[in-house]
Amino acid sequence: MKQILSLVVAGVIIISALIITGAVYTINETEQVVVTQFGEPMGKPITKAGLHFKIPFIQQANYFEKRILEWDGNPNQIPTKDKKYIWVDTTARWRIVDALKFLQSVTTETGAHARLDDIVDSATRDFITSHNLVEIVRNTNRIIEERSAEKEKETDGPDQIAGEIEKIDFGRDTLTRGIILEAAKIVPQYGIELIDVRIKRINYVSDVQKKVFERMISERKRAAEQYRSEGQGKKAEIEGQMAKELNQIRSEAYKVAEEIKGKADAQAIEIYADAYNRDPDFYSFLKTLDTYRNTIDKDTTVILTTNSEYLTYLKDTSQAARQ
Repeated sequence: MKQILSLVVAGVIIISALIITGAVYTINETEQVVVTQFGEPMGKPITKAGLHFKIPFIQQANYFEKRILEWDGNPNQIPTKDKKYIWVDTTARWRIVDALKFLQSVTTETGAHARLDDIVDSATRDFITSHNLVEIVRNTNRIIEERSAEKEKETDGPDQIAGEIEKIDFGRDTLTRGIILEAAKIVPQYGIELIDVRIKRINYVSDVQKKVFERMISERKRAAEQYRSEGQGKKAEIEGQMAKELNQIRSEAYKVAEEIKGKADAQAIEIYADAYNRDPDFYSFLKTLDTYRNTIDKDTTVILTTNSEYLTYLKDTSQAARQ
């Protein structure tokens, strides 16, 4: 009898525990709950954290995130306005703002991702097909503006390379904001708030990629040729200035040298003249000796007449020796 009573008590405890467990549920700060009874929502979503109660076995607590969630789309091949096909990979951040609508429309996060696939991809496709490729790739005209400013500052003229680069009117950020606004009009009916959409990656299809690379190579070569041309011009300018300055230096040096030579010649002539005037015979004798030294050596044979002036001092010397 005691064993039967013990079994009954144990069964009652177990059943009571099961009932209590099914009647109590907790919500933390990152969650919200919609209570359903036989699949039908019962009241508004519960967002307050803490301990809550429900009817066990009949009612069910459906938990949903309050935090910001991540969505990553699949890469899609989309044509641009200028008929260039690209692969576009987008990502988004969203959160559940109305759990009751969310439960009634998409039920789970997986269902929400499926709806976002359609909504975000559709908005992305609409904006990309209505704009040229350059609007999607670039964000500003900074390169063109800086290049043009530098060129005008250096040469007071427009830059050919900057003029050939296509300008944008919108840019990638503006298009992204447009995608968000377009998609944000639809998602509230699912209890969702779309926080942000970004183009994570853009890749060209093989044909476009080849053409883009060829264009990039051509632009780089053209830029390199322009830089080389500018460098050659600078080089010629510097060399011309250097040659001008060198000629000026040489001319001034030649002028100074000639002035010094002129002064030296004048002083020499003055000294010679003074020496000649003091003793003309002695000066003539010295100059004649210089002539002998410069014209006659041990290997030289000279045949002269006896009355040659060249032998004047030699004659005088020989006569003096005989006397």
